[in-house]
Amino acid sequence: MADQQEEEDLRMALRMSMQNSPPEPKRSKPREAANLATTTPEESRRLQRELMAAAAEKRMLATGKSVPASGSPLKSDSGGDIGTKEMEIKAKEVKLGNELSEKEAYQLFFMVFGNGVSKDILAQWSNQGIRFSPDPETSMILVQHEGGPCGVLAAIQAFVLKHLLFCPDDLVKAAQSTPQNSTPRRLSKNQYVASNNFAAFTENAKARALVKSMGEILFLCGNNKRAVIATLSSIGDGVEESEDSLTDVIIAQALEGLSIESASDLHEVLRVETYTTPASAYKRLEAIIPVFQSRMGALLFLISALLSRGLDCVQADRDDPSLPLVTAPFGHASQEIVNLLLCGQAVPNVFDGRMDLGGGMFLKGVSTNVEVGFLTLLESLNFCKVGQNLKCPKWPIWVVGSESHYTVLFALDTAVQDENELEARESQIRKAFDAQDQSGGGGFISVEGFHQVLRETNIRLPSEKLDSLCGSGFIVWSEFWQVILDLDKSLGGLKDSTGQMGQKIFDLYHFNGIAKSDLNGSQFSSGGETPMQRPRLTKLRVSVPPRWTPEEFMADVAVLPSGSAGAQPSGKDTEVAKPEPSQHAPLVDCIRTRWPRAVCNWVGDPPSIV
Repeated sequence: MADQQEEEDLRMALRMSMQNSPPEPKRSKPREAANLATTTPEESRRLQRELMAAAAEKRMLATGKSVPASGSPLKSDSGGDIGTKEMEIKAKEVKLGNELSEKEAYQLFFMVFGNGVSKDILAQWSNQGIRFSPDPETSMILVQHEGGPCGVLAAIQAFVLKHLLFCPDDLVKAAQSTPQNSTPRRLSKNQYVASNNFAAFTENAKARALVKSMGEILFLCGNNKRAVIATLSSIGDGVEESEDSLTDVIIAQALEGLSIESASDLHEVLRVETYTTPASAYKRLEAIIPVFQSRMGALLFLISALLSRGLDCVQADRDDPSLPLVTAPFGHASQEIVNLLLCGQAVPNVFDGRMDLGGGMFLKGVSTNVEVGFLTLLESLNFCKVGQNLKCPKWPIWVVGSESHYTVLFALDTAVQDENELEARESQIRKAFDAQDQSGGGGFISVEGFHQVLRETNIRLPSEKLDSLCGSGFIVWSEFWQVILDLDKSLGGLKDSTGQMGQKIFDLYHFNGIAKSDLNGSQFSSGGETPMQRPRLTKLRVSVPPRWTPEEFMADVAVLPSGSAGAQPSGKDTEVAKPEPSQHAPLVDCIRTRWPRAVCNWVGDPPSIV
C-alpha cells in the first residue's frame, strides 16, 4: 500500500508541475505519458527533478526528519550531519555522474573506430539495442537487425544462456554452499541437464539473467575489482526514478536526433559511473536496463567494457594497438572485442598463453580458463588454432565465429565435455604439441620441439617412423597424428586392439541472432503463407564415431557387440550400425574442431553462421 501511495504522490507531483500548461481532461496513464512527450528535453529534465524531489521529501517526512532548506544539510540532535557515513560508504562504492574527459573520449573513439570510419558503420553501432526476440520459440535470443555489433551480442548471449540454463537460483545456492576447495566445475561434472523448453522462461527471468550477465562481463573486464557503466548524460537519473511509461518517453527524448559521428560527440553525450561491488553494479544495471535496450545499447555496453578494463590496459593487451577494434570495411567486432568480453582481456589471438617470437616480442593469447568458450570456422581452414582455454570452457556454451559474423552454440547436458580415456590422451598430446608450435597456429614444430613432445607424453616411436617424420626438418601435426593413430597404446599411441572407442551421441543447439525469414516458422495469413522474420534456432544431433577415422568407421568391419569389450566374438560377427549420412554446413566444420569426426544431422533449414 505504501508503494502504491508513493506512486500516486509522484503522479500528483507531475500534474502539479504542469499547471502552467493548458488544462487537459483526465486520461489513462499511457495518454498522460504521451502528453509529456510534447514537452522539450529541458522541461522533461526539470519535471524529473521535481518528481525526485517530491519522492525524497516524502521519504524524509515518513521517517520523521525535517526537510532542510535548499543547500542545507540535515542535522542530527547532536549537531552532526545525518547520513554522512552512508554517503562516505557510497562514495567509495560508486562515483556517479562523471563526464568522460575530452582526452579519454578521443582515445576511446579512435581506439574503437579509427580514422575515416564510414557513416554506415557508425549507424550500425548506434542502432542496435540489447533486446530479446519477441517470437515465443526464440524468446531467449538477443535479436540483431544489422551486421556489426554481433560480437558484442553473441558474447552477452552466451552468458545469458549460462545463467538461464545452468545457474538458476537453486543451483547457484548449491554452488555457494559447497566447501571453499570445491569449484563450480564440480557441478558441471554431475551431468546437469537443462530444460529444452526455451519458451518457458519468464520475462522476469530473462531480464534478471541479462542484468547478471552484463554485470559479470563488466567485472570480468575490470579484473573483478570494478565495473564502469556508460550511459547518456541527457538521461540522468530520471530513468531510475520514473515509472515505466515515463521511462520510454525520457529515453526517446534523449535519443531524438542523437548521433555518434566523432570523438566530440562521445565527450558530449557520455556519462560514466564506476562501481566496486557487484551488488551495486547489478542494482544500477537493473534500474537503467531500458537504456541498454534502446538503439544505443550495444555501443554503450562495448564502451562500458573498454572503460572497465581501462583504455591503457586494452591497448597493452593488443598486438597492434594502431588498428581499430571495429574492423573495416563492414564494421564487425574484432577478435579483441570478443576476447575482452569472454576472458576480460582484449588479446587478439585464440591460442593458450602467449607465443614467444624472440627478441622480446610476443603474441598474446588467452591465459585463463573461461566460463563460456569460442570456436571458429577459421580453425577448420587452418588460419588459427583455438586453445583449450576457449575450446573447453566451464559450461558447454561457445561463441562461434565465421569470416563475418558471430553466433552461439550450446548444449543442455554438461556431460558433452567429459572425456573418455582416449580423448583425454588426445588432448594431452595436442596440448604438448601446441606448446611447441611457434608458427602462429600453422600446425608444425621444429625437430627439437618434437623430441620434447615425445618426452612429455611418453611416446616411443619406432626408429623408421621417427626418421620419416623428422626428415624435412619440421613436423606437421596432421602427419604426426596419423602416426599416433596407428601406434599401439603400449607405445603411447591411440590404436585400440579391441575396436571399442566409446561412441558419443548428444544434442547441440545453435542460435543465430540476425532476424531473417524463417520458412520453418511461417505464419498463415489471408494472403497465404508469410515467412516469419525472427532469429534462427537449430537443433543438431551429433554423433562421434567409435573409431578414430571416419573411413574406418564407415567401412564394413566386424566389431564386438556393445558391452563385450575384451571378449572374443563367437559365431557370426556383429556388424556396427552405421550412422545417418552426415549433413554438412560450415557450422559442422566448427563443431569438428571441438569434436573431431563428428557426424551432424538436423531437421529443416541448415544452421547458418553468416
